Amino acid sequence: MRLLITLLLALALLTGLGSYAHWIAQRPSSHYLSDLRSQVALDIGEPGTRGNLLGIQPELFPADYQSLARLRLKLAAYLDHARDQGMLNERTVVVLPEHIGTWLLAVGEKEELYRAAERRQAMHWLAASNPLDFLGALLSAGSDARLDDAMLRTKAKAMARDYQQLFGDLARDYQITLVAGSIVLPEPRVERGRLEVGRGPLYNVSLVFDQAGNPQGQPQRHAFSAGALATRAPEALQVLETPAGRLGVLLGGTIEQFQAKAIDGETVELLAMPSDLDGLTDDTDFTEQLQAHGIRAGVKVHLRGRLWERSGQSQALAFDAGRSERGASERGAQLINLWL
Repeated sequence: MRLLITLLLALALLTGLGSYAHWIAQRPSSHYLSDLRSQVALDIGEPGTRGNLLGIQPELFPADYQSLARLRLKLAAYLDHARDQGMLNERTVVVLPEHIGTWLLAVGEKEELYRAAERRQAMHWLAASNPLDFLGALLSAGSDARLDDAMLRTKAKAMARDYQQLFGDLARDYQITLVAGSIVLPEPRVERGRLEVGRGPLYNVSLVFDQAGNPQGQPQRHAFSAGALATRAPEALQVLETPAGRLGVLLGGTIEQFQAKAIDGETVELLAMPSDLDGLTDDTDFTEQLQAHGIRAGVKVHLRGRLWERSGQSQALAFDAGRSERGASERGAQLINLWL
């Protein structure tokens, strides 16, 4: 009798494990109608030979991250609109928002993840559908907000690959310089032209892709708090040469964080400020701060839409020739264009 009970329990356990393994392997794709429209919220200056800064404020939802092709379709629609408006040329620098790459962790996941009401609930589905990767990530996670840390690094290798493929291809296909928002990865670095990850701390980083789709320089690493989804200001700002001028990229939101000096004392001519869904827009000293640092033009763009409980329709900011302008607060994706 005892042997029979043991066999029945073992059979039930094997059946449960088999069902779980079958559930993990299933990645059904659902139909989704996405709004590909965008509006020109700001168009400052006149077209010339010096190029332009073009900020894009995409309106994104969890289902937009169901596949890389779906996200590309939406971003390409915005770039197509900009091209139709004459806003793309060989000297264009396009700026995307903060964390647009971080949510690539949702690519190819279960339908329950996209339908979750809150990010934490979505991350639980992520862990459940990637148990081995999650357990491996847990071993490398930091002591602060250990579960949040582990969930962000569960699919790090695939995220790094998708980030470079998506944004590198967009830069090459549209012949632009692309500030690819940001992505949170463990110990990211560029090796032989490829974005790679390690097992160290999490950093929020942004790569700039040239017109050939190649990353420029090493990613500037901003320390990142997994629990608060917060980015710390860098001690020094990396400066990259672009066809439009020397560019600095500042993650994390507000201009008050811009206390850093450029590496090697280089002058920053242009400033890209990718910001998040709940990024603050009350930059009262925006103009004064940029002027004080010798920056002649800059744009600050946010994610828009709703990613689980995080939502916003934040206004963009553009700075040029000693004055700043704020974009409209209407819903929807926006283009913020600044001729240099």
